[in-house]
Amino acid sequence: MHRTTVRRAIIIGNGFAGAENQCYGLIRALGLSHHHSFYRVRRPKLWLPVSTPKTLLLHRFKKQVFHPQPILPADQSDDILEADAQAIATDIRETFHKYALFLFNSCYLDPSFFMFVSFGFRDGPVLVVASGRDTISVATSIKRFAPDHVFTIQIQHPRSHLSRFDMVITPQHDYYPHTLEGKKQTPWFLRGWITPRQPPRKNVVLTLGALHQVDSDALQCAASAWHDELASLCKPLLVVNIGGPIRHCKYGADLARQLTASLMNVLPTCGSIRISFSRRTPKQVSDILVKEFHNHPKVYIWDGQDPNPHMGHLAWADAFVITADSVSMLSEACSMGKPVYVIGAERCTWKFAYFHKCLQERGMARPFTGDENIAKSWTYPPLQDTAEAAEHVIQALAKRGWNLQP
Repeated sequence: MHRTTVRRAIIIGNGFAGAENQCYGLIRALGLSHHHSFYRVRRPKLWLPVSTPKTLLLHRFKKQVFHPQPILPADQSDDILEADAQAIATDIRETFHKYALFLFNSCYLDPSFFMFVSFGFRDGPVLVVASGRDTISVATSIKRFAPDHVFTIQIQHPRSHLSRFDMVITPQHDYYPHTLEGKKQTPWFLRGWITPRQPPRKNVVLTLGALHQVDSDALQCAASAWHDELASLCKPLLVVNIGGPIRHCKYGADLARQLTASLMNVLPTCGSIRISFSRRTPKQVSDILVKEFHNHPKVYIWDGQDPNPHMGHLAWADAFVITADSVSMLSEACSMGKPVYVIGAERCTWKFAYFHKCLQERGMARPFTGDENIAKSWTYPPLQDTAEAAEHVIQALAKRGWNLQP
């Protein structure tokens, strides 16, 4: 019996780079990055995410009515397809049947076989990868409309009804409420409201950090592309990535001053320092660092203009300093096997504090105190969440009798 081959992936995005990057990272690891379609959910004007706690509905309603924010990101483009679950499922079913007819005709050398080859109708079942709570309804609807033709993967925990997905890939710190420490921090009368409410099921794959697109091929390309600018810098090269405060990891000018003082302390042990800010970095934070270092001969501060040196920094850096708020940047840096120093982890609470504890226990990250000698390196087994998640997908497909296009 012929094993059914998955040749194509569909990504359901939500307009947030962090979530969509995880989807791209997974299909890249599966070898489907050149065989995918991208759709994005369109939010209604008064948008409320799936599974919003009832106690927050009124607050969110008031915020969106009286303090409206842009519904779609600035880079939302008209040429991005809308994530219409029924239309996507219909397309999947139709192309699947064309693929079945292709196989039948190829076996009997029917003349129409050559017509299907010429038009490229060689589609089988489809991998549907989504990330973010507002993609849940689309992904589950596609599964409901075309159950025999798709394998649905939800990245980031959907909070409920896990059986609606073939696989859920989520960081283990999402299950922090089930740890002994998490239970101690949760009043008994709130435990029934905190999700996830149950330990992970068989279709849940746990990671330490976030999935991403950084692999050996991407690093080789980045190393080549940034060779002329970065290869000649004095070593060791310390890359500093600064994110922005979040609900469970708050900071402001105080952390900027702490980071500035610590960088001044380690400067004698560095050959070069390159600082990058994210779109979430508060101006008060960036202003403090720019004022202190903009004329320093050892320090370069990226001005936010293209090209973005992030991949080049990953490829050429000897060590990293990263603010504690960004799981994505930390996950990418820890996949390098190079020293990663974290600033602000002591300000994190709840599951983010647990995430940093896990990184430190595995020897991947250390607190940045300003007493470090950057010239003294240390190593650890690199974080391989993306590759390991991809292997789980391959195994799950094999249990169904499906395989990936070689």
